[in-house]
Amino acid sequence: MTGYKSTEENIPVKAHGIHRFRDGILSQTTDYVAIEEPLQININGQHVSITMRTPGDDIALSIGFLFTEGLIYNANDIQKAENTDINTVDIITKNDKVAVRKIERNFYSTSSCGVCGKTSIDQIVTKSQYSNFDQHPLVQSRTLLTLQDNLRDLQKIFEMTGGLHACALFDLEGNYITHNEDVGRHNALDKLIGNALQNGMLPLDKHILLLSGRASFELIQKASMAGIQIVAAVGAPSSLAVSLADTNNITLVGFLKNTGFNLYTHPERILWEK
Repeated sequence: MTGYKSTEENIPVKAHGIHRFRDGILSQTTDYVAIEEPLQININGQHVSITMRTPGDDIALSIGFLFTEGLIYNANDIQKAENTDINTVDIITKNDKVAVRKIERNFYSTSSCGVCGKTSIDQIVTKSQYSNFDQHPLVQSRTLLTLQDNLRDLQKIFEMTGGLHACALFDLEGNYITHNEDVGRHNALDKLIGNALQNGMLPLDKHILLLSGRASFELIQKASMAGIQIVAAVGAPSSLAVSLADTNNITLVGFLKNTGFNLYTHPERILWEK
């Protein structure tokens, strides 16, 4: 693979010559497109998943995927994780039965679907180890109104390509913690959660998760696995996402803008100001 744009941050985009038609004028120019390539995830020598992703942070993506699928429980389950080539991550667990006993079949995830390849509805529901908190976070409504502009400022690859999903983590005062981008919305969140797992940050119950697009079922499930209790999405939630958020005690915000938002579940965590 060639064509990575050379930047200080090695942003994974590819230059492509295009014909641009604007206002009746045809011109030739260069556009940048987000790179999408397959990543194969192996655990204990067994092929687990192929996901279409934006290259970069592959180990965090793989660890986050295994964690949010319930195949590992914490960072201590992992003995070794490495890129064996540019599109393969091999993970060895301390107990070689940790994942194998749970894998009924190989997963296949596209860049848009984090639950494709599951054989039944029961398989898409994974129970979080973080579900019973003594205290629940509170957030000012005005804090939520600042998040979309903050995310837009952070999305460097999106600004170049217009083709990336992003998720970002903020504290309860709206201070930026970290973010990730990927062609797959579920991959971006797996990268974020994988990094948090490796850095001993879980559970993320005192944080706000912001999604750049819609709130789908698999994103709410992954958030639940990481102990996140407040999820805000720029786009719309699905019916199953709302149902899961309600059941898993997650406050779900949709259609977030700097002028307002819709609140779908657990409004008790929002402190309202005019």
